[in-house]
Amino acid sequence: MHQAADRFLRRYEGSGTQRTYAYLLVDHLRWLDRECMGLDVVTLRDLERYMGIVGAEVAMPLGEPWRVGKRPYGHDALSTAAACLKGFYLHQASLGVNGDLGRALSSTRLPSRADRRRSFLGHVKTQMPANPLGPRGPHRRHPKMLPDGAREKLLASVNSARDRMTVTWLADGGLRIGEFCGLHLVDLHLRDGAACGQCRTPHVHVCHRPGNHNEAAAKTKYPWRLEDGTVTGGLIKRVSPAMVHTYFDYMTTEYPRGRARHGMLLVQLHGRNHSQPWATVGARRMLERAGKRADLGLVRPHQFRHSFTSAILDASGGDLLIARDAGGWASTAVVDEIYAHVDVHDVAFDAALRAVWGEDR
Repeated sequence: MHQAADRFLRRYEGSGTQRTYAYLLVDHLRWLDRECMGLDVVTLRDLERYMGIVGAEVAMPLGEPWRVGKRPYGHDALSTAAACLKGFYLHQASLGVNGDLGRALSSTRLPSRADRRRSFLGHVKTQMPANPLGPRGPHRRHPKMLPDGAREKLLASVNSARDRMTVTWLADGGLRIGEFCGLHLVDLHLRDGAACGQCRTPHVHVCHRPGNHNEAAAKTKYPWRLEDGTVTGGLIKRVSPAMVHTYFDYMTTEYPRGRARHGMLLVQLHGRNHSQPWATVGARRMLERAGKRADLGLVRPHQFRHSFTSAILDASGGDLLIARDAGGWASTAVVDEIYAHVDVHDVAFDAALRAVWGEDR
């Protein structure tokens, strides 16, 4: 047990941040051990060198390789690692360990227009906290979509009603895999005029439950409650007729009603854990196997979410508010960053390029 890291992580007890920071800190503490450095002698340049080793762009010699055989961190992982390291060493500085590094990490920047908009009386702000370890420069993510016709091919290659339901719900609902595997039966209001009174059409309530038996939890943490057997609140997502059909097919043919006492929607269908909640790793592996059988390559659950959101943007004429609510984001900023850019396969985009190239003459 690393006592300093344990004290820091206890500040995030009961949240997903604690687990994420734990994985990142384990890697960093192992690197410190290899470099024979203690927490009291680490400098800002050492941390910048570590960030360069795991994937950041830094102008300095990095020394010996680290994490051999593993891919470098992406932009989001680098941002999270930078926040984790800054928080960890500021916590140590508050305890009297390596105060010089704590002061070096306590840098500030001028507030941006977005910062002023987010805050009440934003004109009063003169500075904002900055992280010298964070990745530099603008960032635009390009999502990896499902191949054309992937849904039909996957439905033809899966072997059970549960797996057909998985493909359909991920494709039509835009659910994250943790949200889907974390659903309980009481979360599903699949008839018109449900008792919750929050949506007239069939829908589900995505509720954050950190204590699920399969450890699946929704990323969004909207407040919810259960009263008289009816769930209200959470993230409300509309349900398509195909999703309702596959649900009833699964419930009437495969769901072990007498044995599943945990109340969760998805269960194991075979093996010694029959009737136990189905974990996200099981859903991921099922999609991987189905993708290989359908000659689609590696299929990941988040590809369904990317394809769903892009289709929503196309159908709504690029309305970020509709895409935000359909996907369950807190703001339109993420939608704009990932999806709201010109599709290189768009017809109008292709026609404009061909006109410039002179191919239409």
